[in-house]
Parts: sequence; structure tokens; C-alpha cells
Amino acid sequence: MKKIASLVLAFAALVVGSLPLAAQQKRTSPHESIYTRYGTRPNVTLVSITYGRPFSKDPKTGELRKIWGGLVAWGKADRLGADEATLLLTQKALVFGETTVPAGAYTLYLVPSETGATQLAISTNIGKWGVPVDEKNDLARVPLTKGALETSVDQLTLALDKNPDDTGTLKIMWEKTVYSVGFSVKK
Repeated sequence: MKKIASLVLAFAALVVGSLPLAAQQKRTSPHESIYTRYGTRPNVTLVSITYGRPFSKDPKTGELRKIWGGLVAWGKADRLGADEATLLLTQKALVFGETTVPAGAYTLYLVPSETGATQLAISTNIGKWGVPVDEKNDLARVPLTKGALETSVDQLTLALDKNPDDTGTLKIMWEKTVYSVGFSVKK
């Protein structure tokens, strides 16, 4: 199992390393990789996400920014994170509602909506800088459920939760908002 995790992380490093050196030097936000294993042996699947974690405060001025409907504009496709595009890696196909995402590497971004459902977009165009968003290579868009957080989250935070029935939940938390979507590993 450690060998599989090492291979996934090596692939992520290769994708990030393939970006132009000038682009890598413009990073303004810390980066993080999260991962969770789903399933039981011998059918264990590793799902990982690597993303930039911008802060609510402007890195140049230190002023607090409005995130939803401000920095992240309503109705416009926007990167999920900062700097390089957010990378999803999965060893087996994942099912989000009616949508099946084959095993592989994908870019994740958001299409936020003030009145309708905000969507998680899954793109086949990987290894790019986070903007501009390339909508023509979308594999799928899945609706997210919006919720409220009790305490404000200063830095964009993604989480991969493992539910008791071995399904997963992707959570996107920032300010006092959480967006989430459930998924399962295709059998």
C-alpha cells in the first residue's frame, strides 16, 4: 500500500514539476496534499487532492477579503485554490451522484452560484496554472451542497472524509461556508 501512495505522490510531483519555473516562483499561498483510502483489501483505493490554500487576507495589503461573491465571483468558473490548478488523483473510478469519473488525474475547479447550486467541475486538462480556467475540457460538473460553518475558516481548506459505509465526502470550507459532495468508489 505504501508503494501505491508513493506512486501517486510521485505522479503529483511530476505534474507540478512540469509547470514553468517562472510560474512556480509566483506562489503566494501554502500548498497541501490530502488523501484517504477507501474500500477493503484487496480493493483499496487511494484518492488524493493537491491544492493551494489562499488566505482570506490579501497577501499584499493584509486586508480581509470577502470570499464568496467577492474574490470568488458568483456565476463565473474559478479555480479551487491558488497557484497551480487543484489536482485530483484516483486509482479507481469514483461516482458522484449519477456521474462516473474514471481512474486517473483531473483538475478541480468551482462554478459558484449565489442562488442555484454551486458546481464542482472536473476537468481532464491537468498540469496547468489555476487561471484562466479551461472549461472546454470538462469531464463533468456535479452540484455541491451548501452549508454554514459555526466558526470562520481563514484559509481555504479541503477535506476528504470517510463515511461509515465506506463512501466519501469532499468538503470545501472557507469563510463561514462549507460546500460538500458525496462520492463512492465504483465497484
